[in-house]
Amino acid sequence: MEVAVLIRVAQSEDIETLFDIRTSVTENYQSREEIAALGITPKTVGEMLADDCCAWIAEVEKRPIGFAMANATEQTILGLFVLPKFEGQGAGRALIQTAESWLWSQDSKEIWLLTGNDPSLRAYGFYQHLGWVATGVVATGDFAGEMKFVKQRGQT
Repeated sequence: MEVAVLIRVAQSEDIETLFDIRTSVTENYQSREEIAALGITPKTVGEMLADDCCAWIAEVEKRPIGFAMANATEQTILGLFVLPKFEGQGAGRALIQTAESWLWSQDSKEIWLLTGNDPSLRAYGFYQHLGWVATGVVATGDFAGEMKFVKQRGQT
């Protein structure tokens, strides 16, 4: 059942909310310590939002229930997370469509994202359902083993 979701641009005062949502998920869970080990801290997120990134918060009845974040320079969606209690209710779709639209407005021709390389994960099927194409597993670096998905401008 879909709920009435409001999508708004995240501000610097929302950074803790982004971390609270990120660490509340059950699939692809990472603790604040694990996220920090990847260089993602409140300070770095603030710097990213002030530079070439944008984040959006999904709210239901003024309560933050999810967020997405994208990077214009890299033409990527950095993350999309929804509180488990609100999964399957339309917030994820609204967030990804907002992030995609923003990236297309930045003159991106192809956008990409990474997610767990397990077709049984909700995210894996979610992205495929929305027209994202799995192109291969990342071989090296912090995200080795993750599946890369891409979407071309004009794909639905």
